[in-house]
Amino acid sequence: MRKTLLVLCLLLIAILALGKEIVFWTAPNPLQEKFWKPLVEEWNANHPDVQIKWSPIPASGSSEEAILTAIAAGSSPDICTNIFSGFAAQLIEADQLVALESLPGYADLIAERKMETIVEGWKFGGKNYVLPIYSNPMMFWWRKDLLEELGYTRAPRTYSEVYEVSEKYSVKNEKFGALVVLGRNWWDRWFDFINYYYAASGGKSYLDIEKARATFNDDAGKKVATFIDTMFRNEWTAVDLGNFPFYYGVVLGGIKGPWDLNWAKEQFPEVYPNILIAPPPVPDDYPADEPVHVFADTKGLVMFKSCKYKDEAWEFIKWVFSNVQNDLRWMEITNMPPARGDLTTNPIFTSYMEENPYFKAFAEYVPYAIPPALTTFTVDIQDAMTQYLIEPIMYGKKTPEQALKEAASKIRRILF
Repeated sequence: MRKTLLVLCLLLIAILALGKEIVFWTAPNPLQEKFWKPLVEEWNANHPDVQIKWSPIPASGSSEEAILTAIAAGSSPDICTNIFSGFAAQLIEADQLVALESLPGYADLIAERKMETIVEGWKFGGKNYVLPIYSNPMMFWWRKDLLEELGYTRAPRTYSEVYEVSEKYSVKNEKFGALVVLGRNWWDRWFDFINYYYAASGGKSYLDIEKARATFNDDAGKKVATFIDTMFRNEWTAVDLGNFPFYYGVVLGGIKGPWDLNWAKEQFPEVYPNILIAPPPVPDDYPADEPVHVFADTKGLVMFKSCKYKDEAWEFIKWVFSNVQNDLRWMEITNMPPARGDLTTNPIFTSYMEENPYFKAFAEYVPYAIPPALTTFTVDIQDAMTQYLIEPIMYGKKTPEQALKEAASKIRRILF
């Protein structure tokens, strides 16, 4: 008997010694770590021949910096999450990533998760290199209580309706209709101008990467720029509105993401019940029966070409993302919508949506949420948007048409 046990132990040790190891990095975020840790443990317990070596992305100046350093050192992970579109483009151009549709069962996984529309926005050169994990539609929050005091029972839908409520609510240097420009950082352009442009254009990209040009100097872009200009010229918005202007009633509304919900509930419990979530305002002639597209704060998972065991790594990925219960658990832990197109129709999510109506308001727009354009020049482009488009309009130094034209010209030089 002892001899048999010894043989079995030796066999087990041999199997483990010959086992395959897949290095997996995830976002250095406590909530996401809470999601991934038990999943990896479960996989490892049931797959002794294919072990996942999991860890958060090593501490560094940024996730991108840590990953690039690992690539340079020849120690990149096999699979990794927390990849945003601009960094994905950089990795693709450096020939570091696997085209996921080349892997068996990719189309089936996408269809199962109803992600066909979602992954379109992630394509680079006609191929999909990134599996989106979450998609945070950037929506407009309005103060329902303050709107009701003004006589309104719903959120403003069009620019004219925003002007109307802003005129009624605004008091010079005290109160304003809306926070329409988030700040001067390059990433702020995702949440204001690009978000408004997606809404106004029916989801058109603001860049044409193949033709190396900006596309926002068009009719939709002019309407967006005029909207921003009108709000500033009438003093219905301002450059600096202080800390937490939405919660203190300094503004009636502004752009926010779903991650703000838990914080708002804890920090401003008296305001939380009065949040009204709606898509960004659209031009007056935008069809009322057409869906409004919004910007998606979204990140995804990639597989590196250096991965020795691509099929095994892909099996792990499919194992995680083909189980709808994992998406429910993701929502419960992170309070972010998973990137799938059936969040409001799949019965698995019904109870959660009923118990979390604010989350449902975001989830309804996941199918219409579009990621940033995939370009390696994201920071340069959006710095140019700030310098030549947003700031001149904010300070009234140029007309919307002049600002659009100059910004598009500067971006053309960056891309060409």
